[in-house]
Amino acid sequence: MTTYHAVVWIDRREAHVLMFDRDHVEASRIASRSHHVATGGHVGSHGLKHGRGDSSSGHHAPSGGHDQADEAFYHSVAQALTGVREILVTGPAQAKNEFRAHCARHDKAIDQAIVDVVACDHPSDAQLVAMARQYFLKYDQRAADPSQR
Repeated sequence: MTTYHAVVWIDRREAHVLMFDRDHVEASRIASRSHHVATGGHVGSHGLKHGRGDSSSGHHAPSGGHDQADEAFYHSVAQALTGVREILVTGPAQAKNEFRAHCARHDKAIDQAIVDVVACDHPSDAQLVAMARQYFLKYDQRAADPSQR
């Protein structure tokens, strides 16, 4: 289904890609093949972090969390968006920004179609589409108003 609008909710484990027009919604989920699991990782009263590994392992940054983006996952998400002209990217943490950076480096057409990246917790697919419809209505009105450019 080729549509004008899409919304992507993404974290490091999966992406919900929802393409829609006035009457139809096509939803797909793309799972990351990465199996990163943070182990341990509490900050004790003495201020030292435990259980995070080192950056030389390539799996965790010294401050915790992952130090590498899952480029294959982000590329799969970008491929699912081929042909969409306006994309809203959402998500709860850094994956949404990593996805946009991936597109800027590797998937230029998708990067040009991304109109915004906004923080969003864990809505249902129906809530995502409703939020995106409202967002694009405002975005399209702003784009049509020459005083807003």
